[in-house]
Amino acid sequence: MSEREFCLLYDPWILVMRHDGKTEELSIIETLSRAHELKDLSGEVPAQDIALLRFLLAILHAVFARYSPDGRFDDIKSPETALKRWSELFERGSLPMGIITRYLNHYKDRFYLYPPEKSFFQVPSLGKATYYTAAKLNGEISESGNKIRLFPQRTGQNKQQLSYAEAARWVFFINAFDDTAAKPSEKGLPSPGAGWLGKIGLVMAAGESLFETLMLNLILLPDGENSLWDKEQPSWELELRSEERTAIPLPRNLSSLYTIQSRRIALQFENDKVSGYYLLGGDFFSSENAFSEQMTIWKLNKTASNVPIYTPKRHDPSRQLWRDFASLLVQSENNERRPGIINWLSRLKYEKLISKSHFSIKTAGVKYGDKDFFINDLFSDTLTFNSNLTKKSNEHWIWRIIEEINTSEKLVRQTAILGRDIARAAGDDSGETAMNMTKEQCYYQLDLPFRAWLESIDPDHDDIDSTCDEWFGTAQRIVRKIGAELVEKAGIKAFVGREIEDDKTQKRIRYTASEAYNRFLYYTSTRKALHGGK
Repeated sequence: MSEREFCLLYDPWILVMRHDGKTEELSIIETLSRAHELKDLSGEVPAQDIALLRFLLAILHAVFARYSPDGRFDDIKSPETALKRWSELFERGSLPMGIITRYLNHYKDRFYLYPPEKSFFQVPSLGKATYYTAAKLNGEISESGNKIRLFPQRTGQNKQQLSYAEAARWVFFINAFDDTAAKPSEKGLPSPGAGWLGKIGLVMAAGESLFETLMLNLILLPDGENSLWDKEQPSWELELRSEERTAIPLPRNLSSLYTIQSRRIALQFENDKVSGYYLLGGDFFSSENAFSEQMTIWKLNKTASNVPIYTPKRHDPSRQLWRDFASLLVQSENNERRPGIINWLSRLKYEKLISKSHFSIKTAGVKYGDKDFFINDLFSDTLTFNSNLTKKSNEHWIWRIIEEINTSEKLVRQTAILGRDIARAAGDDSGETAMNMTKEQCYYQLDLPFRAWLESIDPDHDDIDSTCDEWFGTAQRIVRKIGAELVEKAGIKAFVGREIEDDKTQKRIRYTASEAYNRFLYYTSTRKALHGGK
């Protein structure tokens, strides 16, 4: 049985997209050396791309925390050195491959998919581990032994085996986003939960090229402030750890965080293919105040002692990213905490190290089912806004934009109430289905116009009142058009109406389409009337 060696440094396995839209597979060395020529990573799913991006960033952190772009050993010893190092790299326009290649070749034995004894993402022997076929490893079709997809994208032999390149990509995905289905080898062991990236509300900066994306996310100062990271310690520089479900301290350097071994994995090889894998829980740490993580939205948890505790806020796939604008941009004295990547971008802008007029923020993740026991769905989103909105002097703009989002949600609510009341008038005692469908339609219709409006804002030159009034007028027209369409389709029964007994007051309330529409027109007529509708 032939199992050829497969070195991640030199064998092609990373899927990338060129600027002409075509994709190809490259090795680690090729990807980094051509990053300025490439549009982006282009794996099977966006969540896989972010897992791989963080891996590439771990390499850059490990190298440039210690070496200058020209290859001299020169530790980052101050915030000024960090900013100067970043600027030198960015101004080059491409990555200095001399020092990167020399560094990676020093650890070449740790960058193999096969044989697994040399891989930093595999443990050669896992004992009583849970076994899965290749169909579970492949996140596009991800299925377990007792839950088979009805309409799989791959069937037969193609589903039961993966090429080395495919398996390498999915190993990174599984390590980052694995569910909690794998059993421990013995009772009494702690639960590590889902993979680390599955626990957080992932956000990252997106650039015009892979090089720019890597540079924007190369956060050399924690939260963009004046402290330094601890010594970089990527997993390939450390001894291979095989202990199951191991609680570790919060990593305080990004190369360590970005290469955390959330799972112990042992691939099964057969005739130059991967047929399956064994899996156990790996390293984990508390997510409370885990501020080393720079790529997540945070939520504040109230405690009895009034000590603020922040935990990562997962994305809701049903919500567009712009509806969480406050979580992305707010940084005030009211215990709000925005993602570290936003603070870093703000610092780069403040130091005049970048001249970008706009920042694009990208999210990607997975939606889990029952207690994170399986993956239900995968999602991604992108939001673009003027880079000057990150400046402290423009914080009043942030709050006004948040007000407009809240106003938009009130407009949606009034339209959803109209849909519910028309349904009740036509014979649906609940109207909840109609309400939810109307709400979904409103957000769908508002989505592109809001993104365009947000992207058009120039906080240093626009008038804030007229800009916000412009959006209110746009949103009002959109929801009123939807409301008029609901009435047009209501039917005679809805206009005749009916009485329904209210569950709370026990009083009978009459519903008609015309009365519901008049209320809707009133409450959506002005901001004041809208707020009166609660």
